[in-house]
Amino acid sequence: MNTAVIPTEQAPQKVKSYGRLDRQIILILDFGSQYSELIARRIRETQVYSEVLSYRTTAEQLRELDPKGIILSGGPSSVYDNYAPHCDPEIWNLGIPILGVCYGMQLMVNQLGGEVLKADRGEYGKSSLYIDDPTDLLTNVEDGTTMWMSHGDSVTKMPPGFELLAHTENTPCAAIADHTKKLYGVQFHPEVVHSLGGLALIRNFVYHICECEPTWTTAAFVEEAIREIRAKVGEKRVLLALSGGVDSSTLAFLMYKAIGEQLTCVFIDQGFMRKLEPERLLKLFKEQFHIPVEYVNARDRFLNALEGVTDPEEKRRRIGHEFIREFEETSRRLGHFDYLAQGTLYPDVIESADTNVDPQTGERVAVKIKSHHNVGGLPKDLRFKLVEPLRKLFKDEVRKVGRSIGLPEEIVQRHPFPGPGLAIRILGEVTAERLNILRDADLIVRQEINQRGLYHDYWQTFAVLLPIKSVGVMGDQRTYAYPIVLRIVTSEDGMTADWARVPYDVLEAISNRIVNEVKGVNRVVYDITSKPPGTIEWE
Repeated sequence: MNTAVIPTEQAPQKVKSYGRLDRQIILILDFGSQYSELIARRIRETQVYSEVLSYRTTAEQLRELDPKGIILSGGPSSVYDNYAPHCDPEIWNLGIPILGVCYGMQLMVNQLGGEVLKADRGEYGKSSLYIDDPTDLLTNVEDGTTMWMSHGDSVTKMPPGFELLAHTENTPCAAIADHTKKLYGVQFHPEVVHSLGGLALIRNFVYHICECEPTWTTAAFVEEAIREIRAKVGEKRVLLALSGGVDSSTLAFLMYKAIGEQLTCVFIDQGFMRKLEPERLLKLFKEQFHIPVEYVNARDRFLNALEGVTDPEEKRRRIGHEFIREFEETSRRLGHFDYLAQGTLYPDVIESADTNVDPQTGERVAVKIKSHHNVGGLPKDLRFKLVEPLRKLFKDEVRKVGRSIGLPEEIVQRHPFPGPGLAIRILGEVTAERLNILRDADLIVRQEINQRGLYHDYWQTFAVLLPIKSVGVMGDQRTYAYPIVLRIVTSEDGMTADWARVPYDVLEAISNRIVNEVKGVNRVVYDITSKPPGTIEWE
């Protein structure tokens, strides 16, 4: 597992300014691929900063951003479709190295005079890559290595000036290049973990072709984020939405380091926290961190707001709305605050993206997975200005930042917990009875995993309550009670995940304790769905 996303070994260096932070940058133009953000993360693993932009970004805008390289993502379209997304054709004349991935390669070929047609046979899953030119992009990539394919179209004719780099059994042009113009295309997805030679290829593009230096470091991020916070906030006061997780806790430490007493941390107890967590959080920040926290008990308010609500998107919208309204009331009570600081991360922004469909063309680019309460759930009349310095970071990047500024390991390594809390781990309507049942079951899951020293083996470990009942028998008597779903997954960044192969004796212990100790539950099941096609959370 790769955890060192923002390395600390390299000293920060002065590079060009890109508006938000000073850094070298490789930009990714997104054509609707669910892997676009994974490409960004893989680039960051090479200690070079990367961001995802719309494919509509013009050549002139790209020139102004002055990236060291550009990557065109994959996507669900075919280049010969009537309304297929196309990039500005002037990007080929920028003199900047470009790598096209899957659809990105096909678009490059199509716009530069080659030919792309529907393949006789699609290619999906693992394929062996046979290398024809082991230099440049494919340096140190082993011949016959496994690469991940997912395409129904293929390049049948390369554009003028291009050479063949590699092929597979079903794809004659699996990798191509115009070495003179530094234009490269690969039909496979080097960014996914199934592509065994993918990271070597990405490193070749970043270091050898784009000539980047490894300047994306924890120290550089912290230094520049603090500078940005101070420049944005000035002398104004800031409210911080504290939940006790690694994101908001890292944010609290970072903001306190940047603006000190201008910061007021507020913990709104919405009633959807896990058992004993509000008490633990307040004690930790007061006694160990010495950062004051304003506690607000809003349990009744949030539970009333969800009365009768069963749709998960509506739950998130209402929770986000109530959070903001509560912060506004707290702001009036404590004095005026101009800014609200949130621990929003890159995956929150990505998964909350609205479906992008042009009603005239039918063009489809990005699809909303789910609205995060702190992104898609925000009201349109938001009074605060937002401060979100972690907005472009992945979860493991946040952990490195937190560790570097002194956050204790018990918080740094804490499993992700959704902002809406247990409200989205109860399918259907959220009631006080269901919350109590789920809290008790969830505590047992965490206790058993912790007692066996397995906590750090998994990305997330939790329980879900389903709004149905089934027949059971306990003590020779019929029962009619809820089922609990166990959800335990492994992941690197939360963008993809696999169900954990938990030892049977651990699952047995959890199941026995829940059905015996939690009143209202008579059945425990285990979710063996990966992400994709599922998501980690059920709602």
